[in-house]
Parts: sequence; structure tokens; C-alpha cells
Amino acid sequence: MEPETFYLIAADAILLIHAFFVAFVVFGLLLIFAGKLRYWAWVRNFWFRIAHLVAISVVVLQSWLGAICPLTIWEMNLRAKAGDTLYEGTFIAHWLDKLLYYQAPEWVFIVIYTLFGALVVGSWIWVRPRSPLRL
Repeated sequence: MEPETFYLIAADAILLIHAFFVAFVVFGLLLIFAGKLRYWAWVRNFWFRIAHLVAISVVVLQSWLGAICPLTIWEMNLRAKAGDTLYEGTFIAHWLDKLLYYQAPEWVFIVIYTLFGALVVGSWIWVRPRSPLRL
């Protein structure tokens, strides 16, 4: 396998991980609210909820600090090593890019991430997680 091919595959893998991370944050909250209404016990799992809270906290903190997500940095570095033009490579890269990266002023993302983070914190009040000590 050529090194360029390896770098492109690795970049696509990181993009896929990034998409799963975004899906976990977004759909996790939707599932928490749906679980409250449908009486799903698993949405009160402490470890699931803490992982979800930490995930959105990282996103909010990065936006407040003006930091670029490490996954984005790693992916772009790999694409650069492969000599790839950003997001004009493979099918996966092209479509996941369309879903993940939007063109808007930075303040828009800070507001959206902060409001979404506030919803996640609010979910801890409305849908209380079980204690981690409870079996």
C-alpha cells in the first residue's frame, strides 16, 4: 500500500470517528428526552450520561477558547501528507464533510454549542441519572 493511500484511509477513519462523536452528542440528547417520555431506564445510566456531558463540555470549551477540534487537525494533517485537496478526495470524506462542516461566523457556532450544552445540563435536571453506586 502506498503511503498516500494509507494517509487517506486514516483521514477518512478520523472523519468517520468525528461523525460518530457528533452523532453521539446530538442523538444522545434526543434519546435522553425520548427516553424520559417513553420510560427507558437506560437513559438514566450514569456512565452514559457523564460521557455525554463530557463530550458536549469539550465542544463548548473548544468553541469558547477558539480552539480547533483535534480530530479536525489530525484529519487535515493526514490529508496534507497524502497530498490530498481537503475534502475533494473520497466519497466518505466528501459527504461527511458536507454534514460536519458549515460556513458561518464563529460566534454562531459558539452560541449554538453553548445553548446545546445548556440543554444537556438541563437534561440532568429533567431526566436525572441514576447514582453510579446503584446496581
